Amino acid sequence: MVTRADIGVIGGSGFYSLLDDAEEIELATPYGPPSDVVTVGRIGSRSVAFIPRHGRDHRFPPHRIPYRANLWALRSLGVRQVLAPSAVGSLRADYGPGTMVIPDQLVDRTSGRVQTYYDTGGAVHVSFADPYCPSGRATAADTARATDWHTADAGTLVVIEGPRFSTRAESQWFAANGWSIVGMTGFPEAILARELALCYTSLCLVTDLDAGVEAGQGVTHDEVLEFFAQNVTRMRSLVSATVQALPEERTCPCGSALDGLKLPFDLP
Repeated sequence: MVTRADIGVIGGSGFYSLLDDAEEIELATPYGPPSDVVTVGRIGSRSVAFIPRHGRDHRFPPHRIPYRANLWALRSLGVRQVLAPSAVGSLRADYGPGTMVIPDQLVDRTSGRVQTYYDTGGAVHVSFADPYCPSGRATAADTARATDWHTADAGTLVVIEGPRFSTRAESQWFAANGWSIVGMTGFPEAILARELALCYTSLCLVTDLDAGVEAGQGVTHDEVLEFFAQNVTRMRSLVSATVQALPEERTCPCGSALDGLKLPFDLP
């Protein structure tokens, strides 16, 4: 019997203890292997598949993550709802470290990343006006508030190419546009999920104020990792609670994202 899962989690190495009755599965996809073996198990009554976004040894920098393989692997296991926890910098002084932001919008400032499955066999234009699942967002925000997170239930995530952090001028420009948080991995994950008709919800933990928000030398990689490590147990609990609160039946628009479109191949 092929192991299947209903919900996918794409996160960091601190999430390995998230699942009960876990089994590791090696998967091949038309886009190469995913970041690492996929761990499939349970959270309460829900079946969940976990992929470490950067690989368990953090070998993939943001611009080298096999995003297409990761999302394809999850869908091939039966996943239809995806939670994507990540660390971000804040572009707003009132969203300090420890704030949980559930963004409703996204700005792509990456370059060179493959951001579609449909690059051969004819154009497939998928709507992306609202990048995130409204049902998943509402569930994640309600769950975060119920567990005493300082929560922002909307905001714009700007995704930069990385692996470098923003200059102070870039950070100030992002903030002047009204954008809320800055990260390196939220795109093309979000659009690839939409191209597979998956629900995708980003749970963004603010680890620092970005370079343009306050004076100083700017954040370092070690500081981000240290803050995230200090909060990973709490973050893991939030993801676990959100998984169990997600609706079992999808009534959001995500599942019909490909209706009426002619696809050049069958989806798993």
